[in-house]
Amino acid sequence: MTAALLTATLLAGGLALAPGAAGVPSAADPAVAATTPVRVNQAGYLPDGPKRATVVTSAAQPLTWQLRGASGAVIASGRTVVRGTDAASGDATHVADFSKYRKAGSGYVLVVDGQNSAPFDIRADLYDSLRSDAMAFFYHQRSGTPIEASLVGPAYARPAGHLGVAPNQGDTEVPCQAGVCDYTQDVRGGWYDAGDHGKYVVNGGISTWLLVDSFARAKRAGTASALGDSTLRIPERGNGVPDVLDEARWELDFLMRMQVPDGKPYAGMAFHKIHDAAWTGIPTLPHQDAQPRELHRPSTAATLNLAATAAQCARVLRPYDSAYANRCLSAARTAWTAAEANPALYAPDSDSTGGGPYGDTQVTDDFYWAAAELYAATGERAYRDAVTSSPWHTSTGAFTPSGFNWAETAALGRLTLATVRNGLPASDIARVRASVTAAADGHLSTMAGQGYAVPIPATGYVWGSNSQVTNNAIVMATAHALTGQQRYRAGVLESMDYLLGRNTLDLSYVTGYGDAYARNQHHRFWANQYDSSLPNPPAGSLAGGPNSGLQDPVAQEQLAGCAPAACYIDDIGSYSTNEVTINWNAPLAWLAAYAAERRPGKQT
Repeated sequence: MTAALLTATLLAGGLALAPGAAGVPSAADPAVAATTPVRVNQAGYLPDGPKRATVVTSAAQPLTWQLRGASGAVIASGRTVVRGTDAASGDATHVADFSKYRKAGSGYVLVVDGQNSAPFDIRADLYDSLRSDAMAFFYHQRSGTPIEASLVGPAYARPAGHLGVAPNQGDTEVPCQAGVCDYTQDVRGGWYDAGDHGKYVVNGGISTWLLVDSFARAKRAGTASALGDSTLRIPERGNGVPDVLDEARWELDFLMRMQVPDGKPYAGMAFHKIHDAAWTGIPTLPHQDAQPRELHRPSTAATLNLAATAAQCARVLRPYDSAYANRCLSAARTAWTAAEANPALYAPDSDSTGGGPYGDTQVTDDFYWAAAELYAATGERAYRDAVTSSPWHTSTGAFTPSGFNWAETAALGRLTLATVRNGLPASDIARVRASVTAAADGHLSTMAGQGYAVPIPATGYVWGSNSQVTNNAIVMATAHALTGQQRYRAGVLESMDYLLGRNTLDLSYVTGYGDAYARNQHHRFWANQYDSSLPNPPAGSLAGGPNSGLQDPVAQEQLAGCAPAACYIDDIGSYSTNEVTINWNAPLAWLAAYAAERRPGKQT
């Protein structure tokens, strides 16, 4: 869902009017546990990784820190480093570094100036459960299939939604908006995008790319078995295909169903999105949705997302299903040709009734990304020429301080060209790889100047800021793979520290992880805050995070005057700070798989 989501329609849908919706969750909620000035990764630290904490204090001189074990005994000590005022939060900060302590254990507490941190672990398997939980999010979000209690537990089981079974009106025969087309399309399946029931090709594209790229990266590193068959709680386990690719295929099938058929206007293009004609209220389970469903006009951006992800599919899934890979490549080629014929068919920001608009009028980056994926998949000269002639191939703006996202995809092309063997000249490959490490160095520099070590600038706390954090961490992880230099891995792990509690709110943004964590994210069927018979989001769900724009009524009422990094509230009504989406959980899953590996090192 996007910033253009209209307050009025949400009010009409019951969001801001539901009893108990406004305000702060109850005091029993883990998200409002008493905070401490000693901010740590509440889940813990890896034995061989950085171990730093931020201390909120106005003390002008260093303070003594003590690391205490579960028994209370002091096992390490040192002095803090004064960092001064953190621009994003306004906090006066010190940093305590206990990285030299490497002994595994649980129940550790860091004590500074008489104040205790939340308890945490130090262990090598710290991220193993998050690796699977962050990926399980996508099965939970599947459309067009029952979510089985045997896989997710009875609280999260639900009937299939949007298969044309009453009261649903789709998605097996979905008509277009008036004036868009005169036929219906079977667009069942895929993932629900966020807290609503919409399905959007551009957001599905980047999310699918990240899941498949996570597996491809692990395969290059020799650690893909952790993402292999029967590693996830999904129906396809045991079919001989890595589970992460099975999950991606669920969305890829939907993306290819969104392609305009032969013989129709704009054949080969992709419809931009499919969602309800009007916003539904909260709570509404998918099988209860009675709204008409509509296909929205094809767009160049959506078509290039299809081309890029289908080409990546052809490259990465070929060893496991060559026929499916061929189908993907055919769809990618067709989409590329259609996009070339219609290079400026833009989705408008005004199309925001019943679903987010995902408007994008800058698509040269999408052309670059799609060309890079088609070239990596085929090695063909036409796609290589499209890569090398693109202004993004040499642009210094492919990587930005705030990070890539669904609307800025040139970085995805760079990451593929930097890591996948291809026939570009050696000088081109060296320059592309150098751009990755330069961007990673920029993120490290940003982190070094902050009290909380976050890889986004103080101006970067926008809608979905946590996805900007995770996407920039992926750039650092890629730099680590290219160079083997441990400072990049350290940057990734400190980014995870931020997400898991080392922040101005002393809060983990990942459900189920840490002493105090987000649990009331904006969602139509994980809506326990509105209906106690419904669950909270499942473990491993990432909240969107601080957004200084305050673009919803709850945020405007509760967070007025907040420092950028503190503009967050764990309330189901705060869709601009507290939604979940596939393109936020996808990079979290990528990073959790990376952080869980026992053999970090250089892969080229």
